[in-house]
Amino acid sequence: MEKNNLSKIRKDVEDCVGKKVILKANKGRKKTTVREGILEEAYPSLFVVKISNQYDSVRRVSYTYSDILTETVEITICDEEKRKIKIS
Repeated sequence: MEKNNLSKIRKDVEDCVGKKVILKANKGRKKTTVREGILEEAYPSLFVVKISNQYDSVRRVSYTYSDILTETVEITICDEEKRKIKIS
């Protein structure tokens, strides 16, 4: 059952490559970060989000699909019609 969930999450992420996302990551000890970026790449075991900040520096962060499954990371896809779709 877990394998089916991971493959569904992987497919959902792969379908959204190139779209704007809101990334909420749990850093432990009640610390969470919320960042906005672009889903850049989706690999077989992880995905990469490109984040730009106010200082014009680009940062890339990567997470595994199991991070979404265990709710360590939440990804919300921002569509063109101002809709937000949560991947879980």
